[in-house]
Amino acid sequence: MWNCPKCERSFKSKNQWHSCTNIDMGELFIGKPDELVLVFDAILQHTADWEPNTIGTAKNSIVFSSQKAWLIVKPMSKVLDLKFYYNEALEQEVLHKVTPWGKKFAHHIRVQQQWELEENKEIFKLLRLGFDYSLL
Repeated sequence: MWNCPKCERSFKSKNQWHSCTNIDMGELFIGKPDELVLVFDAILQHTADWEPNTIGTAKNSIVFSSQKAWLIVKPMSKVLDLKFYYNEALEQEVLHKVTPWGKKFAHHIRVQQQWELEENKEIFKLLRLGFDYSLL
């Protein structure tokens, strides 16, 4: 893993292209519903033991990385958009959309309330699939 000396984000390859940002994670939640912070905190707690896992900020999102980015969390006006990658298009009711992304697929889950994570255990199973895929 390589850490950018300017923004301190972790990347698989040395000098990997990216946009450096020094945005504080909290800034991404300014003007957003407080419930989105609770949802994000629940995601942090649930994935805390998944190793290797680093977390950094990008322009409008929070990036979780293992050997490569595996989860992009984008705070939107009323929801958190959770984007993870997998080698095939999955079909699950909880998925908001699935789009081709190179040789893999980007899967989006939208979460508005913390109880959605508690009631739908499938969300964390899917995130774990994305995490495990990132280690291949």
